[in-house]
Amino acid sequence: MKSSFILKGLYAITDEHLLPPNQLVAKVDAALAGGTQVLQYRNKQGSPSLRLQQALALKKLCHHYHVPLIINDDIKLAHTIGADGVHLGQSDIAIAQARHTLGNQAIIGATCHGSMELAKQAVSQSADYVAFGRFFTSKTKPEAPTASLNMLANIHTLDTPSVAIGGVTIDNASQLIAQGISMVAVIHDLFTAADVFAQAARFKSLF
Repeated sequence: MKSSFILKGLYAITDEHLLPPNQLVAKVDAALAGGTQVLQYRNKQGSPSLRLQQALALKKLCHHYHVPLIINDDIKLAHTIGADGVHLGQSDIAIAQARHTLGNQAIIGATCHGSMELAKQAVSQSADYVAFGRFFTSKTKPEAPTASLNMLANIHTLDTPSVAIGGVTIDNASQLIAQGISMVAVIHDLFTAADVFAQAARFKSLF
């Protein structure tokens, strides 16, 4: 990655159930205005045409705030719209393939669950950030593998930005930040807030 984006702070992730089409842009706009530093577009159930339309709208919005737009899992969509990067799970396309398709400028993130070994492998393969979790009970992925706060003790040795995901709230995020996590990924506790702008600002103030 050779971009000028700063991978630190609130990492917001969209959810098609919490953000129906008629609310997506307005709520993401509020989250970005409140201080979101990275936005991941995640929509597992939308049609290809809807996902393309939404991704293009979010790209325009993100670039207005100079915030990177990361596409969840979909290399083709990321390439088609010229997104800033892609987030890959353990079962998704290899990091090397994503890098080849999207180029050196792309931000590539990798899910590492609770494994420092997976994180080291991802970094060696040119991942720009690594994601750990879930650390707390997750409403989005309640069945996701768990990760221990203790495993973050050596996170500084990675020399790569990190993001914690899974059940992160305004009340527990500081525990992760204190351990050296660069970003906290939030879905429910951000987009279900009565005031998304204010909630994003609260998360921003933790860093």
